[in-house]
Amino acid sequence: MSGHSKWHSIKHKKAATDSKRGRIFTRLIKEMTAAARNGGGDSDANPRLRLAVATAKASNMPAENIKRAIMRGTGELPGVSYEDVNYEGYGPGGVAIFMHVLTDNRNRTVAELRHLLSKNGGNLGENGCVGWMFDRKGYFVVEKSAADEEKLLDLALGAGADDMREDGGNFEILTSPENFDAVRTALESSKVPTAAAEISMVPQNYVKLEGKSAQTMLKLMESLEDHEDIQNVWSNFDIDESELQEAS
Repeated sequence: MSGHSKWHSIKHKKAATDSKRGRIFTRLIKEMTAAARNGGGDSDANPRLRLAVATAKASNMPAENIKRAIMRGTGELPGVSYEDVNYEGYGPGGVAIFMHVLTDNRNRTVAELRHLLSKNGGNLGENGCVGWMFDRKGYFVVEKSAADEEKLLDLALGAGADDMREDGGNFEILTSPENFDAVRTALESSKVPTAAAEISMVPQNYVKLEGKSAQTMLKLMESLEDHEDIQNVWSNFDIDESELQEAS
């Protein structure tokens, strides 16, 4: 595994320190609203909502904001109805890009995503063009400085994880979506901090990018991450850690 976890840990650090916190809150509010609308407002019975609420709490979102987002989803408060849509495409060097979107205007969103991709060396593709290159997995990133490898491996596998891999300065833990909650609870109970904890589209293989292609890809990822309708974006690029750090 290369590139995937390094990008996540850089994103995590940026989110903790820069002005994008408001955008993160907006994204989480949309996710909680959509989760509650689709699966009900009881987080114990709604895994998608449970994950969104846990992520919101980890991001220090006030409890009142969380409550209001859920009530908009259940219809107890007025709110916008968002549509879940996935878009797929390509970036510089032919890397695969998979985007999960929540939108109240599909035509606007697709036009904006097409523009972002085309101006950064990519293009929007048909549904299914790259989805087969990814596996849906529970996905955690733990920085090596935060945990002992052997203890972390025992903890993760004991909680139901499928695998733990090394990627530069990070450990990646992979689970089935069904075992995500059990592994997350085990990590939290053992006070192991995570740089990422999500249901993710994990690439099966990676495309190496260097130089201009690498920097263009990172600009594209930043632009997509900043788009107000994108909840998550995944790609199968592999970029050396030195270039990732330079861009961050």
